[in-house]
Amino acid sequence: MSENNDVTLQTFRALVESADHKFARVRDVPAYGRVSQSHFFHKVFKAYTRLWKYQQENRSKLVQCGLKRWEIGEIASRIGQLYFSQYMRTSDIRFLVEAYVFYEAILSRRYFEGSEGSPRDLGVRSKELRFYARFLLVSIILNRFEMVSHLMDRFVALVDDCRSNFRETNFKEWKQVVQEIVRFTKADKGFSIRPLRYCTTFDTHRSSLPYVARFHAKRVLKFQDALLASYHRNEVKFAELTLDTYRMIQCLEWEPSGLFYQKPTVKPTENGDSIDHSGASGIISMNLAADMTDPNMPSNPRKATLYHPSVTHLMAVMATICEELPPDSVVLLYISASGKTGHSNVSPTEKSGGSSKYSRYKGLSQNLGTSETQNNGKRELSSYDDYLWFGPKGNSGSNSLYPGDLIPFTRKPLFLIIDSDNSHAFKVLHGAERGETAALFLSPLRPIFKNPSEVHTQNGSQFTFFLTAPLSAFCQMIGVSPNEADADFYNEAENILANAFSEWEIILCSSTNIDLVWAQIITDPFIRRLILRFIFCRSLLSFFCPPEESEQYMPLCLPQLPPSVSPKSEVVRSAVTQLAMHFDVTDSFHFTDI
Repeated sequence: MSENNDVTLQTFRALVESADHKFARVRDVPAYGRVSQSHFFHKVFKAYTRLWKYQQENRSKLVQCGLKRWEIGEIASRIGQLYFSQYMRTSDIRFLVEAYVFYEAILSRRYFEGSEGSPRDLGVRSKELRFYARFLLVSIILNRFEMVSHLMDRFVALVDDCRSNFRETNFKEWKQVVQEIVRFTKADKGFSIRPLRYCTTFDTHRSSLPYVARFHAKRVLKFQDALLASYHRNEVKFAELTLDTYRMIQCLEWEPSGLFYQKPTVKPTENGDSIDHSGASGIISMNLAADMTDPNMPSNPRKATLYHPSVTHLMAVMATICEELPPDSVVLLYISASGKTGHSNVSPTEKSGGSSKYSRYKGLSQNLGTSETQNNGKRELSSYDDYLWFGPKGNSGSNSLYPGDLIPFTRKPLFLIIDSDNSHAFKVLHGAERGETAALFLSPLRPIFKNPSEVHTQNGSQFTFFLTAPLSAFCQMIGVSPNEADADFYNEAENILANAFSEWEIILCSSTNIDLVWAQIITDPFIRRLILRFIFCRSLLSFFCPPEESEQYMPLCLPQLPPSVSPKSEVVRSAVTQLAMHFDVTDSFHFTDI
């Protein structure tokens, strides 16, 4: 019997080694691009399926041979990690759900906590810490807020316990992770009125659907790829997910209705011998995720996310995406980064001159020489006026992203969103494209709030907030914190906004003078929703900011949208007025200054 057990253990160890080897191979596969890596992922999934099934069928023998519960937890944790990495590569929500299921099983079965001697084993505790950090990230992206709160309490307690039991070890990095997750959840607390993902219940407007369906352009582009990049000092983040990127990721995904689905779990026996063939701890399959998502729901656009990339890395990823972009498709490039504030080559005199911050941008091109020339009526950049900063403190050209750096990518259809205090520098791209006219959203140069002292400017960008959660951004701007007790009040506000968006959709899809750039992408629900929210944000800010300083507080849209949805058109103005009256803040707006 003992010899048989030894063979079982040897087989198990060989399966673990084989699976780990294949895992290491796919772990380094770039999380962007459309080049298929399915062969490698198929092999690693197959290896872990075999391993997981084997440990289930031979659990008693393996336990007799000394298998620890934390080792089972580590296997399940690897599977969860594998599913999450697949989600990041494909944006397929089913992979994210599967990762959550495996992590939840580890937590409920206490694989790490139940291991004998683990409180005195630093290696096991480190694995447990990594498990909690990964589970927190998955729960945040899935908006499982109750689980996030529960995990935070357990994670903080675990870090404190480790510091007590391993005094000779410095847990500075884990303390920093605790600070990050606390700061991240606090930044968005109180402003989560409804899901950020595209929810058919809230975001599909029935009255405008026939107009959207009938809308026809000479060319229609599909939105299937996006690159989201962020680079700010001290920005709110958890792991490599910043608050702005988190909001944009969710904004570009469908809300899976099955997230409210709860599958019964099989409770293990004391020694963990029970075999549960559900998606939580059984053979790896996509069956559970298929049950939890709507099979009729379109696929999500692929999203590559970059945290603090170098300029060359950003351009390399963008080049890969453009090279592999399917025909008749548009790529969305979102960049949230600081401008050249603090790194300017302009003299102090030039910095302080002018009546507004925007005046220095005009003078800068003269300081650097020529900014543009004309070639057969086409604008060319002969030198670059300004840039975004992708680097630590210092002043190095290699860390500067210039508007001209993005010109090569305009050979493919491009929807560019720049969220920066120097975003307007990128308006020179309009007319300088090399094949396709780009669609541009450029943020205001600075945010504006009714009570600036009550808003932490590092808690994400105001412009990105408007694009991803417009009513929440409105509440933040006027200093109102959503409260569950006022659910009906905020539902009425949502209805005001929804009715306005529906009316604007009809206007846009009925317009005969909408620019082709917008006409060829407006039928995509994600992009159309961004356009509607931009219209709302622009009009709202035009009435809220001081008229004499409007340049620095206003976002830009190039090419221009139809005049019928301009900031002060009656149909747009009436919606903003109605919302201000609903919140009783009309005195904060300049509705009479037209």
